[in-house]
Formats: sequence, C-alpha cells, structure tokens
Amino acid sequence: MNTVKTQIIKIGNSRGIRIPKLLIEQVGLGSEAEIIVERDRLIIRPTARPRTGWDEQFRAMAERGDDRMLDELVPTRWEGNEWTW
Repeated sequence: MNTVKTQIIKIGNSRGIRIPKLLIEQVGLGSEAEIIVERDRLIIRPTARPRTGWDEQFRAMAERGDDRMLDELVPTRWEGNEWTW
C-alpha cells in the first residue's frame, strides 16, 4: 500500500489535493473520479465504466450458443409491403 502526504490547497470556496502521477496510473484514474465517504476516510476511485467487459461476455455467450433471439421474429405488414430487402 502506497502512502503519500500532500497539501490541501484552496480552490475557490473548495479545497483540493494533488495526486501524484504514479498513484493515478496505479489505480487508472481518468478525467473523472468517484469520492466516497467511509467512516473517517475519503475513498477516491475511477468512475464505473458502463459496458466494461461486454465484449468478453458476448463472446462467451456466442460460444455457449446463448446469443439467439428469445422470441420468434414476426414480420409486420409494413415490412411486408413497404420495406425492400
């Protein structure tokens, strides 16, 4: 576990801290972060990335044959009369 002391600096009416590049790279912080209060601690972590790992999950579904439609496709009148395939 890395421990680093840093100064709390004034930024307008707020306060901020400088996080060393090494720590930012270790945890994968990007341009946004989540700050969580847990007892007497602030926890700073990368924001959740929606859809992370979806490619692997889709690949695994295809390998299991679990990537098919659940319902039968029922063509509409519009598709039959208006749409050109």
